[in-house]
Amino acid sequence: MISADDFYKVMCAMVPLYFAMLVAYGSVKWCKIFSPEQCSGINRFVAVFAVPVLSFHFISQNNPYEMDTKFILADTLSKVLVLVLLSVWAILFKGGLDWLITLFSLATLPNTLVMGIPLLQAMYGDFTQSLMVQLVVLQCIIWYTILLFLFEYRAATLLVKNQFPGSTAASITKFEIDGDVISLDGRDPLRTESEMDGNGRIRVRIRRSTSSAPDSALSSSMGITPRASNLSGAEIFSVNTPAPLHEYHNGNVDIAFGNGDLAFGYRSASPRLSGYASSDAYSLQPTPRASNFNELDTTTVTTSNTPFWVRSPVAGKVYRQHSPAFPGVKMVWESPGKCNGGGGERPGCKDVVGEREISFRDSSKFPVAEEEDPKATATGQEMPRRHVMLRLILIMVGRKLSRNPNTYSSALGLLWSLISFKWNVGMPSLVKYSIKIISDAGLGMAMFSLGLFMALQPRIIACGTKKATMGMGIRFICGPVLMSAASIAVGLRGVRLQAAIVQAALPQGIVPFVFAREYGLHPDILSTGVIFGMLVSLPVTLLYYILLGL
Repeated sequence: MISADDFYKVMCAMVPLYFAMLVAYGSVKWCKIFSPEQCSGINRFVAVFAVPVLSFHFISQNNPYEMDTKFILADTLSKVLVLVLLSVWAILFKGGLDWLITLFSLATLPNTLVMGIPLLQAMYGDFTQSLMVQLVVLQCIIWYTILLFLFEYRAATLLVKNQFPGSTAASITKFEIDGDVISLDGRDPLRTESEMDGNGRIRVRIRRSTSSAPDSALSSSMGITPRASNLSGAEIFSVNTPAPLHEYHNGNVDIAFGNGDLAFGYRSASPRLSGYASSDAYSLQPTPRASNFNELDTTTVTTSNTPFWVRSPVAGKVYRQHSPAFPGVKMVWESPGKCNGGGGERPGCKDVVGEREISFRDSSKFPVAEEEDPKATATGQEMPRRHVMLRLILIMVGRKLSRNPNTYSSALGLLWSLISFKWNVGMPSLVKYSIKIISDAGLGMAMFSLGLFMALQPRIIACGTKKATMGMGIRFICGPVLMSAASIAVGLRGVRLQAAIVQAALPQGIVPFVFAREYGLHPDILSTGVIFGMLVSLPVTLLYYILLGL
């Protein structure tokens, strides 16, 4: 039976966390103390320093040689069970990879570091801190990596299906990725160059479109100077009304374009790379300033060895050009929307693409209207061989993790704990107190950052009532039920069983939401899980605590 002293102890641990979140929320929502740019700076500090140092502090103090095997096995079994059930559902009932990733994030990845450690420690004692740290290590090193792998697999699949439809993709034998391509998440427009050898094998090179020369060459040739913008590391676009078509004739080259036909994107030279809990996850982007750039895309055209740029053949649409590779073949598109006039087709109004190499841009920011039948595309779509796709995904996951500060903090913390507890080596006081001064502020700053994030959102429930109810049910009911089943199956009993169930009922973790926003996969659902889940989690966890203590 839970006594009044036990309940008061839990409240003493939880109220300060919510107080920090409430202060941050009020300072932005009501008092207007912090601007969105200032919030972004605070969140950047939390993402790069406070949370990684806090994670290192807890992991380095945990003895890895005294791991609770049953507790770890129960947590692992519950997550594997969820993943298997969702995979069967996605295959047999055509649930799809998108919902598999989202539901897996909701059901299995709670906010263990920030909320779990202080809450479980107040409820069940100091020994739970070690249990929570063990789960944090597994989350950072294993489960977030698996989640990132699923996101990159989805992004790579979409890239191949969109740019190499039908049986073309089956001929791809190698992907080459430029060093500045961090991810396939769509935040940076990508450009591919494909080439086919004499045996019909296709080699594809993936690069950022901003690293290619045509944009700058086109801008300089047209005498257009990019206007300054208040968006750092983001694509700047504006929409111009298409002007009447003009034709230019130069020898064998016919170029047809109007003022609205040319379009080009500008991105700052130092894009912000996304990592764990980046500032994008907590702050709203500032309002884009007007720009002299069009929203439409450009296609690189090669005729008579002279490069020039024309609009995509689909008039009035943002057009993603497919990138098949056919050696020795020129691709010619007619532009009927612009070229048909007066009952006849005007000569010279064609988009000509050169031999062997077709470049395209891909940005998930703009929906693309596909012309082909989606059912026919789905049934006739082939993919590259498994080892080719696996190599591409592993490279992307490795690059993403290498820019994640929490990856290094978890790995270094685990490494130090292995050395420290093996040979009884203490951390030098100079290093210990340098880390402690930041880690002491880490918990409060993490909750303060969550409050800023909540205040900057237009709505607490961003995905609608129906999806929010579904998300909360999965987070606070399905997760604990599956965790209790896995714990009982491995023989977990007593206080550790109660701690495992309450831990599964914690609010939604931040990292899955960061990934969901970066890859554009149901970010509204994960945002609601983070914001609304924080508000609901206190009474829910207290209810579990009281019921399990009866």
